[in-house]
Amino acid sequence: MAKASTARRWIVRILVLGAIVVGVWWVRRDLLHRDPVEVSVHAVSRGSVASTVTNSKAGTVRARRRAKLSPEIGGRVAEIFYREGDRVESGAVLFRLDNSRTTAELAVSRNALSVVIAGETERRVAMERAERALNRKRGLAEERIVTQDLLDELESTYALSKAAYGAASAEVERARATVALIETDLERTNIRAPFSGIVAEVDVEVGEWVTPSPSMIQAPVAVDLIDPDSLYISAPMDEVDSASIRPGLAAIITVDSHSGVNFAGKVARVAPYVLDIEQQNRTVEIEVSFDSVEAVKGLLPGTSADVEVVLETHTDVIRLPTRAIFEGESALVIDGDFLEKRELEIGLRNWDWIEILGGLEPGDLVVDSLDRSGIAEGAPAIARESEL
Repeated sequence: MAKASTARRWIVRILVLGAIVVGVWWVRRDLLHRDPVEVSVHAVSRGSVASTVTNSKAGTVRARRRAKLSPEIGGRVAEIFYREGDRVESGAVLFRLDNSRTTAELAVSRNALSVVIAGETERRVAMERAERALNRKRGLAEERIVTQDLLDELESTYALSKAAYGAASAEVERARATVALIETDLERTNIRAPFSGIVAEVDVEVGEWVTPSPSMIQAPVAVDLIDPDSLYISAPMDEVDSASIRPGLAAIITVDSHSGVNFAGKVARVAPYVLDIEQQNRTVEIEVSFDSVEAVKGLLPGTSADVEVVLETHTDVIRLPTRAIFEGESALVIDGDFLEKRELEIGLRNWDWIEILGGLEPGDLVVDSLDRSGIAEGAPAIARESEL
């Protein structure tokens, strides 16, 4: 009985040990023979990396020269010479108010001016005649040929004619001033472009009555004129970055309406104060100008935009795409057929690139498709080259 019991115990032990061996073999086969994951890799190379700061909220494309025009006087719109999208030169008449009454008043005042000019001429001739007569009689008076009474009479006549000429000249000046005033009123019926630009909006139509606004109140806009060569970006930057931003720093501009296109620019102005609007992050407003006017043809003021201000640049350094960073400051590298985790020493960084000071060498294949399932340290992998 004892021998049989011992034999059964050994049989049980052998079966358990066999089951463990089979289990281990099965697990090892499952782990070691799982299908490798396909990963996108980037070959580490050398290049430039810049340290940048980015706006905390969306910036805006603006125009330094933008005029929202309204007439200075009330009147009915008679003619519109330009429409939305038209390019105009400085001084061009954009639209005109009805000026028939003012034109008639100008004609009357010019006729009146002609009349008073004729009267002035007549008074001047009379004055000159009186002056000549007086001068002749003065010579005769010295020889006692004419009496002093006659000389006094001639002097009075000259004085009166001179005064009449002065009054006539004053009347001419008053008439000219009246003409100039009416000419000014007539010109005010022409709404002109204060600078060359593009008509962004026309908010009046022929036949409509427009009224000037009361003092200190913004008038309704009749025409919106924009100079497309004066575009810039207004962007709010976080207050913590305000000390490091200064005019003249290079900037990279992206505009929502031009996806994938980067525009070069420079910081033109940094606001001298921080906005502390309640319930919002405190920001400092900066203005970034475009390096090339031609490059931004077609951009529309009001479009959302972002800027990256370049604070510092390192050239010819080992760099890695920012998207390839794995779990903090590490990267997954293809080592044979498996993924190996490398701890990194990092320098400058921006949205696109990170400077690598240690942990990688040029030519290392780093995984940059970290969003795929199955990617982990030690996992088998098949590499395909990244599109970047």
